Amino acid sequence: MNAIATTHFHVDMALCSLSDEGLVLKILITGFEPFGGETLNPSWEVAQMLHGQHIQGVHVVAEKLPCVFSKSLDALSKALHLHQPVAVVALGQADGRSDFSIERVAINVCDARIPDNEGAQPVDEPVIANAPAAYFSTLPIKKMAAQLRAHAFPVAISQTAGTFVCNQVFYGLQHMLAHTQTPSGFVHVPLLPAQVAARSGASLASMSTETLSQALLCAIEVLVHHVQAGGTDAKIGMGAIH
Repeated sequence: MNAIATTHFHVDMALCSLSDEGLVLKILITGFEPFGGETLNPSWEVAQMLHGQHIQGVHVVAEKLPCVFSKSLDALSKALHLHQPVAVVALGQADGRSDFSIERVAINVCDARIPDNEGAQPVDEPVIANAPAAYFSTLPIKKMAAQLRAHAFPVAISQTAGTFVCNQVFYGLQHMLAHTQTPSGFVHVPLLPAQVAARSGASLASMSTETLSQALLCAIEVLVHHVQAGGTDAKIGMGAIH
């Protein structure tokens, strides 16, 4: 697979988009279509649950991305241009994880253990050629995690977003917004109970759409306040030993 070419995304300095009702501030949430033989993807199920909601004066919009290496970043770029969001939270499915996993870093490599939805399986290919080795999330990840924990949601700061299409989208997102003031990042979510029930063998962790949507809403409320108030992220020890 050739390295995926992309350009920096330009965000209007007003950090807004125009609608018939005037200036509307938007937060973009993305989720993925099902992949790997699944009929559901919790990232899209929960993203669309929040689509259209207004949170502290900010409008939430959701877009579904293809789980296809050659198409995901084009779809993401189109969503960014369409909505001109003040912040972006990309979501993805993570089999085996038991918590709301807020990702810290995206790396510039695609190394697919399984094919994507069109059969592509890149190995040790860059997401974007001649680009930085990694990008950090610019979301207030510690503030978000602390608030989620205070509300009894299972949450963790994750140190790896994998090397499949989730990481590709995370890396591409940060690359596109690298020279803007738009906070952006990625969250992995557990499987849905229905997905786990349909599988044989050892049971994996799951989380209901209701719990996931409540957790995401909590995280977005923190993000909206962070965007409106400014400032830096909290310094709270949430790292990993290994």
